[in-house]
Amino acid sequence: MAESDGQERTEQATPKREQEAREKGQVPRSRELGTVAALLAAATGFMTMGESLMTALAEQMRRGLSLSREQVFDATAMPAHFLKAVVEALLTLMPFFALMVVVAIAASAVLGGWAFSALSFKWEKLDPIKGMGRVFAWRGLIEMLKGMAKFMLVSFAALLLLQAMGGEFLGLGRESLPQGLAHMGNLLLWAFLLLSATLLVVVLIDVPFQLWDHQRQLRMTKQEVRDEHKQTEGSPEVKGRIRRMQMEIAQRRMMAEVPKADVVVTNPSHYAVALRYDQSRGDAPVVVAKGADLIALKIRTVAQANDVPVLEAPPLARALYHSTELEQPIPVGLYRAVAMVLAYVYHLRQGPVYNREGVVNMPDLPIPDDLRRDE
Repeated sequence: MAESDGQERTEQATPKREQEAREKGQVPRSRELGTVAALLAAATGFMTMGESLMTALAEQMRRGLSLSREQVFDATAMPAHFLKAVVEALLTLMPFFALMVVVAIAASAVLGGWAFSALSFKWEKLDPIKGMGRVFAWRGLIEMLKGMAKFMLVSFAALLLLQAMGGEFLGLGRESLPQGLAHMGNLLLWAFLLLSATLLVVVLIDVPFQLWDHQRQLRMTKQEVRDEHKQTEGSPEVKGRIRRMQMEIAQRRMMAEVPKADVVVTNPSHYAVALRYDQSRGDAPVVVAKGADLIALKIRTVAQANDVPVLEAPPLARALYHSTELEQPIPVGLYRAVAMVLAYVYHLRQGPVYNREGVVNMPDLPIPDDLRRDE
């Protein structure tokens, strides 16, 4: 099917499109499945419950027709007597009716599940023009072909049954009335069951067709898929702006931790990593801030403004930057090098004079080969 903009519906429906269709009541349905299920359920119900139903109904009819002369001519008693007979008959047939209702509901929900919105009344369904359009559309042709197929199947099966059971039907006239009626009822039930079963051929064709047709109706153009993706995930521009805002917030939060650091290790200008060590807890030092280029410059600037020592140790700075995430402890392989840096910083702090604005160079530190980075 071609769209008005020239695009074809070549894409499978997305979960969102399927959910919207379900909310509108657009779900796969097979009327043939419901019809055949109801016919088979009726045949099975009559075969299992038929004898008891007929016996109970016959007894109720016998009681209902056993009236005295006074009851027949009593205008007030007859309506009550008739109503009582009707209620008793309905209660007797209730199990059969319940079976039919359950089968009808279950067969309707097998393909598309429950869609209560489909039960809502829609005025456009009363439009005669649209109705005629549906009749003469290709769906009307499909329905006509299905009707012809059902007629041919049932006719062919009926001919076969007459051939196979014709002798028994002709022999009913030689039987007594009660026996003949019982035998005829049994033959009719089997014929009804077999004729209904022949329609399973139509169901086996119609169910896959309805599933395919439902997916075909929900297909989308490439533009529709892109538009839906934008609606659900957001446009690239909005996502980019959100990502930038998140990065800015993270950077501000990270910069707020720099004044709490014990030392900042630099590359000297390419990388900067701020470390904090809590001696009371005895855990490994933690990276509270790190960055490259402009962020590294900002970390050094904040550190110097807040009297945090800045040490140039290029191998250690590169190793820390590439091996440790924010708020994570440093790897075991860097314990010794970082311990030397912290010891040096603590030693300077205990001295009589310490210029915190200066940058100390510590290039020679033990860095394991597996943690070394050239850049």
